[in-house]
Amino acid sequence: MDHAPRDLRRLAAAVGLSALGDMLALIALVLAVHELTGSSVAVSALLATTLVPVVAMAPLAGLLVDRVESVRVLVGASLFQAVVAAALALTVGDLAALLALSALLAAGSAVSLPAEAALMPAIAGEQRLARANGTMESARYAGFAAGPVVAAALTGVAGPAAALAVNAASFVAIAAVAASLRTRRRPVAAGRDRGGPGHHDHDRASSGTMAGLRRLWDDGVLRVVVGAAVAALALVSITLIAEVFYAKEVLHAGDEVYALLTGAWMVGMVAGASAVAPRVPPRLVAAAALAGLVVQGIGIAGQVPLAVVPAALLGYCIGGVGHGAKNALIRTLLARRVPDHMHGRAFAAYGAARNCAELAAIGVGGALVAGVGPSVALLIAGTAPVLLGLAGLAVLGRPRLRPVLGRA
Repeated sequence: MDHAPRDLRRLAAAVGLSALGDMLALIALVLAVHELTGSSVAVSALLATTLVPVVAMAPLAGLLVDRVESVRVLVGASLFQAVVAAALALTVGDLAALLALSALLAAGSAVSLPAEAALMPAIAGEQRLARANGTMESARYAGFAAGPVVAAALTGVAGPAAALAVNAASFVAIAAVAASLRTRRRPVAAGRDRGGPGHHDHDRASSGTMAGLRRLWDDGVLRVVVGAAVAALALVSITLIAEVFYAKEVLHAGDEVYALLTGAWMVGMVAGASAVAPRVPPRLVAAAALAGLVVQGIGIAGQVPLAVVPAALLGYCIGGVGHGAKNALIRTLLARRVPDHMHGRAFAAYGAARNCAELAAIGVGGALVAGVGPSVALLIAGTAPVLLGLAGLAVLGRPRLRPVLGRA
């Protein structure tokens, strides 16, 4: 009996619930820290606790995912996060406890995210992988979009502690869903691995802490695509800081337009992941991911010269399409080009690289917006992915990479 469709639906539901819970917790924690301190430094410290553990734990988390059956890892990480989230709900009046527990919550994500990504090829199989990744990314973005709405309702009525308690319950539900999956991705010994595109016989290196990054670097196609995507993210993420100033000071709009910009981006991401990415032929996955990067940048920067609300909403929707398609395509590319026994470490390394880029953007974004203004900051944030995407496409077109592109 084919359990794949059932397992895919359940895992997608768990991922959507997890994304909703992540946004719920983030908004509740930001509100709690702001109420306690009124300090932007404290809020920045909180944001850092959501990113740094994922980077620091990537080697250990990836190795764990590749050494232990993935469903067991996912269930264990979710139950751990449920306990931490419950503790957060009880300590909303203590800044030090909030920061420490927020870091522990992120440490759970450092394990659960690569476990979920590594499980996908086992559930979907080669033929359905692209469509399955599109489904997963769409569920994730739908959860991200719903999270702020649920957070607003809960925190407005009952305060941050109630939102954090609901988040704790969501992790219990995720663990239950994960435990019900019938597909299993069991550890594969490096010596028995079947290899894969771009695979070099580096079995001795497969147990090293830098193995995931080495795998991404050693594959010429992944080096170009992932490198361009991560480098672009270090500037694209500046939009997280610039958007609110752009909406209020340039578009002269209120809070609702700022919220609509976020919503337009999420709608575009769902469309890109579910409608665009699954339709890309296997031989064009790498090039299409870089093209998505270009579209993402055009959407951000293209609307800035007009500086009117309708153009901004359209631009953000277009940019979201490129972003969603790119993310789903890179997941598919990693799953196909990295051998099975390395999936956990490869996805963990990719996640760590992304978080490093976002940390850099948080560090630079505030100063950039203050120095050159929100419009110029958005132009920089949008131009970077266009240039990096085009440069990546030019590199992929070189003769030495053409023979392996068809196997992407």
